[in-house]
Amino acid sequence: MIDIQHLSKRYGNFDALKDISLYIPEGTVFGFVGPNGAGKSTTMSILATLMLPTSGIAKVDGFDVTQHPKEVRKRIGYMPDFFGVYDQLKTTEYLHFYGASYNIPRSERDQLIPQLLELVNLSDKSDVYVDGLSRGMKQRLCLARCLIHDPKVLILDEPASGLDPRARIEMREILKELKQMGKTIIISSHILPELAEMVDEIGVIEHGEMVAQGRVSDIQARLRVKKVLHIRLMERDEELAARLRDEAMVSAVLCDNTGIHVHFSGGDPEQVQLLQNIMAWGYAVISFHEAQTNLEDVFLEITKGGPAV
Repeated sequence: MIDIQHLSKRYGNFDALKDISLYIPEGTVFGFVGPNGAGKSTTMSILATLMLPTSGIAKVDGFDVTQHPKEVRKRIGYMPDFFGVYDQLKTTEYLHFYGASYNIPRSERDQLIPQLLELVNLSDKSDVYVDGLSRGMKQRLCLARCLIHDPKVLILDEPASGLDPRARIEMREILKELKQMGKTIIISSHILPELAEMVDEIGVIEHGEMVAQGRVSDIQARLRVKKVLHIRLMERDEELAARLRDEAMVSAVLCDNTGIHVHFSGGDPEQVQLLQNIMAWGYAVISFHEAQTNLEDVFLEITKGGPAV
């Protein structure tokens, strides 16, 4: 459904994309993972026919994005990371406006729009002006806009950006439903655990290069991360994280609100020794245990000097 071959984009002497190749079959939900500035939005903008590549080929449903942009636009729904809405329109008027731009007859729009509002949980906001919606509601309205012409492919650039936890959950449930409808979805996100629940495959991009691609479980196996240790202290301490990075058998360290996650290649004796070292350094340890590797661990291992994939 989406076929990218040797895609590159250059701005002067800066390479935003470097020889990217990617294939996403029909009905697949593909997670695009990478730090800010890695090239995710550039790739999505090219697929959405908003930007021309410097070299290479990108096709959607068999149509080249540079040679047949109109055909591509018929088949995609694109939601950028920064979206625009018309505040002086009601939600139904907003969707009628975009439906008309796709030459959808008024009679069809009258039937379609209530269904879309129901899908994105905005049925009770059909008569509300857009500027009266919360950010999460506006995000969902923009998703409904992307679906107005029933596209085969959805290109969603950071759809949960800036949303509170409840709004992110609502967006995630809608995307799960779209997946069940058979849509091909390419989605970028920094909320990695939630992305892992939805995607069939991921692609990790860094500095314009695709550094890993495939199912999360397959990438984990290829990285050979033996274990991830989860350490919880009385207080969050970045100094300990820095000290752990210098320890033998530690390949990566991640700090978040739940504690410190340590990629560790040693066995049980070395694990006990590591715990003893931490306590000898004067840190009050609440818990110390092995955790199952997840998408965040994979991302950290790939982009912070882990083994090449």
